[in-house]
Amino acid sequence: MEDTRKIISVVIPVYGCKEAIVPLTQELVETFTNSMDIDYEIILVNDKCPQNSWEVITQIATQNTKIKGINLARNYGQMAAILAGLEQSTGDYIVVMDCDLQDRPQDIVTMYNHLIANNYDVVFGRRINRQDYKMKKLLSKTFYKIYDYFADSQSDSTISNFSVSKRIVIDNYLRLREHSRAYTMYIKWMGFDIGYVDITHQERYAGESGYSLKKRIKLAVSHITSQSIKPLKISIGAGIISSAYAVIYAFILIVRKLFFHIDVAGWTSLMVSLYLIGGLILISIGILGIYIGNIFEEVKNRPIYIIKETLNRD
Repeated sequence: MEDTRKIISVVIPVYGCKEAIVPLTQELVETFTNSMDIDYEIILVNDKCPQNSWEVITQIATQNTKIKGINLARNYGQMAAILAGLEQSTGDYIVVMDCDLQDRPQDIVTMYNHLIANNYDVVFGRRINRQDYKMKKLLSKTFYKIYDYFADSQSDSTISNFSVSKRIVIDNYLRLREHSRAYTMYIKWMGFDIGYVDITHQERYAGESGYSLKKRIKLAVSHITSQSIKPLKISIGAGIISSAYAVIYAFILIVRKLFFHIDVAGWTSLMVSLYLIGGLILISIGILGIYIGNIFEEVKNRPIYIIKETLNRD
């Protein structure tokens, strides 16, 4: 008799967490075997991890054919690795989670049950006791406040990629063609019914985050400029304000000279005005350049990632 059980796919981008791969997959298998009446596949996407995580993925994939491996040709970034896993997934439900065991596999059961019981399309885990260093928490909160301002949205810094989604959500996410595709933000943008579950956030099992401060700033700029044109509007507003200031100031100087015969002290006011206007011009050009750069990347139409090899794929 044909097995008609639902399938759940777990997509895990792998970078900087070689030591956590084995315990992570073991906990996932135990969770699906003992706590859920559902078939599963675990998709590990190696984003060219410098620790040579592909060797570990190869070993565990030979022991369990439900563990799939995708080896990317180079490091494309977390979002590209998630996309690669999603495009290879076959499940009726899809889980996205990190590889560092800060997200507990057991919480998938709670999130899945919450999704089914309330007929949500997506359920995200809300980290009630985030186990990250203070600077990372601060940067995260700062980014979301800035992002919300520019994108006119309401975000929660306790929400990460850890989620359970129905197939229809992922199919529509894959229809989006942008290269810069922040998973959580775009899932929310699509408008499906979303639920939340409080989850326990653990200490990182091993290794360090692959996101340096420079990478975080670059990612933040990419996310904001891919979702909003508000920075362009602000630069226009700044230009209008500075121009109005220049006109008003010039009018005041003319009045003082013609009617009150007050000489204008030239160098100080002139240099301040030049620096102010010059700075605004350079900032505006820089903002415009970022958007032009984004357009340039999109029109090249290069693949977002390239797969070097796979394991246990049909």
